Amino acid sequence: MAYDKKYRVRTIEYRAEGHTLEETSKTFKVSISTIREWENLLKTQGHLEKKELKRTFKKIDPVLLHQYIADHPDAYLSEIAREFSCSETAISKALKSLKITLKKRVYPTKSKIL
Repeated sequence: MAYDKKYRVRTIEYRAEGHTLEETSKTFKVSISTIREWENLLKTQGHLEKKELKRTFKKIDPVLLHQYIADHPDAYLSEIAREFSCSETAISKALKSLKITLKKRVYPTKSKIL
């Protein structure tokens, strides 16, 4: 979990007042390496903003998934999962995050009435 920006600023200001790394670490309960990292971040980038999260797909490439769905609009989740070598749940979640809906209903075969 990332620290709040105000907390980072207070920690760096406390350190700038002349306190040692050890004092600052004990006072704010932050590791020395984290304080050094924040100081370097402030020196190089000029701010202490949180890094923006970059979330990507690990197994399923969204472009390939879109292409597969376009080429095979009637494919079942199990078929798509086999194609991408993952579970049906992973495909379902990927489709949901891409806002693609697939509706497949398996109807029972009509039995003959005797």
